[in-house]
Formats: sequence, C-alpha cells, structure tokens
Amino acid sequence: MKILLSGGGTAGHINPALAVASHFAQADGAEIMFIGTKKGLESRLVPNAGWPIQYIEVSGLIRKLTFKNFLVIKQFLVAIHHAKTILREFEPDVVIGTGGYVCAPVLYAAHALKIPTVIHEQNVIPGVTVKMAAGFCDRICISFPETTNYLKPAYAKKCVLTGNPIRSQLFTVDRALARKQLGLDQRPFVAAFGGSLGAASLNTAIVDMLNHADINQFQLMLGTGQRFYENVCKEIKKKGDNLYILPYIEHMDLVMAAADIVIGRAGALTISELCALGKPAILIPSPNVAHDHQTHNAKSMEQAGSAVVIKDSELTFTHLYHTINKLIQNPAQIAIMSEKAKAIGIVDGAERICAAARNLLSQK
Repeated sequence: MKILLSGGGTAGHINPALAVASHFAQADGAEIMFIGTKKGLESRLVPNAGWPIQYIEVSGLIRKLTFKNFLVIKQFLVAIHHAKTILREFEPDVVIGTGGYVCAPVLYAAHALKIPTVIHEQNVIPGVTVKMAAGFCDRICISFPETTNYLKPAYAKKCVLTGNPIRSQLFTVDRALARKQLGLDQRPFVAAFGGSLGAASLNTAIVDMLNHADINQFQLMLGTGQRFYENVCKEIKKKGDNLYILPYIEHMDLVMAAADIVIGRAGALTISELCALGKPAILIPSPNVAHDHQTHNAKSMEQAGSAVVIKDSELTFTHLYHTINKLIQNPAQIAIMSEKAKAIGIVDGAERICAAARNLLSQK
C-alpha cells in the first residue's frame, strides 16, 4: 500500500498527517510520501520524522481584491501539474490532505487522476482549503460533529467523525508518578500555557493574579512562551514553592497527566487532547485567528459541560482567579467536568482516519 499525504504551513496541519503516516506504516507496512512547500514548517518537521517529502510551489489567496491573486491562481495551476507528475511517479493508493493551502492542488490533481482522496479538518469551522476541496474529495474526516453545519448538505454526506490524532505518549503516563516527578504536593495543580509562542494576555492576567491574590491553595505552572519569559519573571513580585514559570513546557505528557485544571487557548489539537484525557479547562480563545475558529472550538467543550470559556477581551486577573477558585473548591464539579470531557473525547483519531481511507480502497 502506498499513501501520499499533504498538509502544511503550521504544526496544526502537519502533526495530524505525521500521526496518520505513522499509523499506516505500523499497521499496514505502507510506503509513505509527503508533498509540501519549502517555506512551510513541513520542510523541517516531515524530514525530522523520517519521511520523504517532495515540494511544490503554492501560496494562499490574499483576502482582498489585489492583482497578486492572479499570480496565486497561476501558481496554483502550475502546482496541480507538478503534483500530477509526483503522483504518477509515486502511484499512491490514496491521497490524504490535512489542511493548509498546499494540499488543495495535490487533492485536485489526485481527483483528476481518479486516485481516492481524503481531507481532514481539525477545527469546528472548516477552513478555506477544506471548503474548496470538499466538492471533489471522496471523504471528509471531521473532528467535531458540528462541522457538518458549516458544509453544504451534499458535502456533509461525505463526512466521517474521526476526531484529531492524539499524541500516543499522553496516554502512557501515570498521574501519581507524574505528580511525583514534577515535585507536586497534594494541592490542586493548575497548568497554564498559551501555545508554543505564548499568549501575552494570559501571561499578564496570571502575573497580576500572582502579585495581587493569594494562590497558596493551589499549585501553578505557567508556560510563558520564550519571547515573554524574561519579562514575566521580572514582573512577578511574589515567589513560592507552588509556582513554576517556564519559557516552554517540554514534558507536556507529565504536565497533562498531573493537572487538575488546564488553562489555555483553544486550538483544535489542544481541545482534542483535553477531551481525550478528560481534563477540565478554562479556555481563552485567541482573537487573532481566521473565522474566530478557536471560539467555536472552545464552545464545543463549554456546551458539553467540560470547560469554562473566557473571552480574551474580558480576561482579567480577578475573573481568572475567581474562576480557578470556584473550581478547585468544588472537587465534585471537577470530576463531573472530567467525565463530560471524556464523553466527547476521541482517543483513536489517527486510526479512524486510516480506516476511512481503507474503506475507500475497499470500494474501488
């Protein structure tokens, strides 16, 4: 079996593809190939994971009326031709796209060559690439049931609920051992992070909370993001053995296993991991993303009863502090939120995506 995957630009598009590649290779002994762009993160992440990758040139449309979009369209048509050449040489049994503008010409080329196609959407609201490719893809793998509401009825019939692929190492850590390795005591442990780059508004709220409120009743770890780390450390006036400030949380498997409450943004993979692990959350969706998709992601957890959502514009240290306190003073509520998160969590996303692809092949 030969599998060709395409997805790029950000880790959110690439990591699901890497997880699917690993599952296909382990379960089916599949031969794997990627198509990406040299300017996207895939040019580093895919080779680092040990997979071969070929490159095409393609750019995203600029979301305003500009002559440059004519050049983008011309580049897109050339990319389709280039992708067809790669597909004819590799002869994949199925082509899987995981988002980002690079996968659109690849999927279209596969469709033109009558190769079965699958596209995966990580967020609640489908992105431009998924909406563009939905008409000619054979299967649309979705991570949230609500996604069908944002697709044409004809396309919704192609949808399969697979969830997002989850890092397998997150499920292998014992909670008690994780807390011991992190040096935690019996107090509730709150983990806060704003993604790999950090979140300025979250950092500010937590610094103010540390300086003006009593947090001795719980333990707190904050991943500031490298660019904010020095300033955050300078601004914190109070120190304590219950406080851990890091530029980046390296051992996320330990932290997630140990955490009683997680505070963070609402990226699709974060939401999927929180639900799969049954972690109650306080979510502050980023306001700086297309289609406000983090708010929709966060609302899916909130409506299930497993998260509290705070708008970034309404994030203050008092609001955050009272929300944390309300939860940690009610362990029964934390337990209920954990169970509700697990109820909507999907732990086998990669396997489900692979199964959708195999199902297509069985119908050929």
